[in-house]
Amino acid sequence: MSFTSGRGSFWERFRRLPDRTPLRVKMITALLALVAIALTTISVAGLIAFQSYLRDQAAHQVNVIFGQRASQLSGQSGNFPHSGLRTDDFGLYGNYLVELLNSQGQVLAPPAASGGGPVVPTSKDWLKAHSGQLVIVPGQSGSDNWQIIAKQYTVTLQNGFQVGPPQTDILVVGTDLGNVDQTIRQLAGIDLIVSTIILVGLVVVGIAIVRASLRPLTDIEHTAEAIAAGDLTRRVPDRDPVTEVGRLGRSLNTMLAQIETSFRAREESEAAARRSEERMRRFVADASHELRTPLTAMRGYAEYYRQRGGVQDEAAEGASSAANGGGQHTHGPLSRADLNRIMQRVEQESARMGVLVEDMLLLARLDQQRPIERRPVDLLTLAVDAVQDARIIAPQRTIELTVGTGAAFLILGDEVRLRQVIGNLMSNALNHTPDGTPVQVRVLAGPRHPVPTVVLEVTDQGPGLRPDQAERVFERFYRADTARTRTAGGTGLGLAIVAALVAAHGGTVDLDTAPGRGSTFRITLPLAPEAQNDQNDQNDQNDQNDDQSADDEPFITDITGPTP
Repeated sequence: MSFTSGRGSFWERFRRLPDRTPLRVKMITALLALVAIALTTISVAGLIAFQSYLRDQAAHQVNVIFGQRASQLSGQSGNFPHSGLRTDDFGLYGNYLVELLNSQGQVLAPPAASGGGPVVPTSKDWLKAHSGQLVIVPGQSGSDNWQIIAKQYTVTLQNGFQVGPPQTDILVVGTDLGNVDQTIRQLAGIDLIVSTIILVGLVVVGIAIVRASLRPLTDIEHTAEAIAAGDLTRRVPDRDPVTEVGRLGRSLNTMLAQIETSFRAREESEAAARRSEERMRRFVADASHELRTPLTAMRGYAEYYRQRGGVQDEAAEGASSAANGGGQHTHGPLSRADLNRIMQRVEQESARMGVLVEDMLLLARLDQQRPIERRPVDLLTLAVDAVQDARIIAPQRTIELTVGTGAAFLILGDEVRLRQVIGNLMSNALNHTPDGTPVQVRVLAGPRHPVPTVVLEVTDQGPGLRPDQAERVFERFYRADTARTRTAGGTGLGLAIVAALVAAHGGTVDLDTAPGRGSTFRITLPLAPEAQNDQNDQNDQNDQNDDQSADDEPFITDITGPTP
């Protein structure tokens, strides 16, 4: 059981080895394996071809020598009454051997031949099967082989080396293949040395090339580590987009930019959600506080009425008044004068609470993006009316209206809500600046892109706001000066309603302020289509007037006349 488990574990590790091997090791190993296979194939094929060539050359020379010796013999069918060979025709000729054997395989000529030659089989069957053919046979000594041609002849040698009548002997011509094999072995050794040098050099060069080629992947790895550590601005180094690595890096950078954008958007969304939750909590707390004040006052008057036991009748009221000398009662039923005073205060608190509730309902409807009424409205008329109302409310102030030249300032919107926007801005300027502070209202042609617009500005010369106050000034129930606004009866929703109504009309509201240089509230609204065409015509006409400078644009100042 343990052996089977160990064997299975071994094969499992072996199977997973490629997945655990680094890429550079795989590339270098694969490269070396391919080159080694190529070198081995080339070397083996070359050695085989060269060995075949050398053996063919040796065989050709053996055939030539054998033909020369055979041509010196005469007779027919291999039976020769005498021989034209002499003993000088036998022996070594370079690497080639010519010898004569008897039927027992003994060397007859050359007479000095002893050992070192080929082992020639002398059986009739072998001679009959291989007569006159090239055959490779082993040598008598050593490990070298011989390539020979053997054939039987009836031979009578001259010079007395063979005595007696002619007999059948074996003529052998061959060459020692040891030289060929030695040459092949030397060439194989040279191939092995050269291949080893090539492989070693290839390992060095391959490692350098693979490292250089994989360096972009290392850069990508470092970039990923930096991003994982929190640095979302890191990017893969740019490389030539013609290469695969360059295209990969560009794609990764694009992906990383999108990821960073998404991450930033998520962070901003989470931050906005937290801010929204904080604003909602603050809104609920402020709304509860604002509603609690009039409700507490109304409940207090109701309890006071209940504790006093109701209202006196007229007779009792007259007697009580006479007894107290016309003074105020502190005990017993209420007089009608006290009841009127209580009801008046209840009415005031109810009106205050009603205004607060109406403002909250308006903001809730705007949050739900309910459609508003869309009719042509002259913004200049609304500004004139707002300035006239402000001059009546604060006659001691200097309130001016400045109008820029151009077409009619018509917009599509809800006239009642737009009057509320301008009224809230004017109330803000009057209630949050010292008495006597001048206020200026301007109606101007706004930017023309993407559509022609109109700009209404309300500027005061008051103390201005700090940056932290200006950032929160459009939040609901926010008060820069809590004591002053509560004394003036404000709810802290005026500017929030302005921002919501302007956004519902497709416009924007901005604040330009700083401590000590007043505040300018600027709303920008798109013009109505008919007013856009008129303004385009007016702009074209102004562009054609080369004699008039842009600084000489005429204004109509204080068109509403003096304060009544």
